[in-house]
Order: sequence, then structure tokens, then C-alpha cells
Amino acid sequence: MKTTPFDYLYRSTWQSINKMYNEEAVNQNSIMTIGFVLICIHYKNGTPSTLLGPKMGIEATSLSRTLKKMEEQELIYREKNPEDGRGVLIKLTDKGKEQREISKQLVLKFNQTVEENLTPKQIETFKVVTETIQELIDKKLIF
Repeated sequence: MKTTPFDYLYRSTWQSINKMYNEEAVNQNSIMTIGFVLICIHYKNGTPSTLLGPKMGIEATSLSRTLKKMEEQELIYREKNPEDGRGVLIKLTDKGKEQREISKQLVLKFNQTVEENLTPKQIETFKVVTETIQELIDKKLIF
């Protein structure tokens, strides 16, 4: 029996999810990456800029361009980190908080819709498979 490779299934599914979110972001005059950044910034306290890239899996240069665009759109502002004088906190403006809520609702709708169409056993199996693949990668047991 021939099966579809796991990496193909993940990649093609992620591309479909990515396309879906980007299409919806366009309806909000935005892009998916901006919505993702907004969700990753702590609502009240902001988030150190050095933590955003690793948290999101985005390269520093791409993140810098995105943050610059978000500043231009008045979604975020930068503030000196009081706990680390060398660091910068990325904080949400009121407009950024509004856009964050829209992004959050879209993600919640996606998750709710998927959950409503799967059994608890399917969800648990998906989580176990995903965690196993992540462990294999983290432990460098594949390459």
C-alpha cells in the first residue's frame, strides 16, 4: 500500500491554512504575518522584540520589516524595556489592540470549526502524531 508522505501532508495543509488566513487578512486590509505578530504581543505589557522572532519562527530580517510596517500603520510602538536597558518592548497601540482582537477571533473560529468536525480521538491522535514528529526533529533523529 502506497501512502502519502507526512511532510507532503503537513506542507500542503499548512499552505492551505496560510492561503485561507491571507485571504481573510486581505479582507481586513492586512496580511497574515501582521495578525500573527499582533497575537504574539502581550496585550498589556508588550513583548521584548528579541522574543518575537523565536516565538513565531520568523527570521530577524523578516520580522524587522514586518514591525516597521506595523509601526507605519500605527499598530505598535517601541518602548525601552525597563528590566533590560538594552532591550526594546513592542507594545500595541489602541488600533493594534483592535486588530489583535480581530486576528484572535479568526484563529478561534478556525480552531472551533476544526474541533467541531473531528472526534476527540482524532484530535488526540493528531496531537500525538504532531508532538512525535516535533520530538524526532528536535532530537535530530531524522537528519
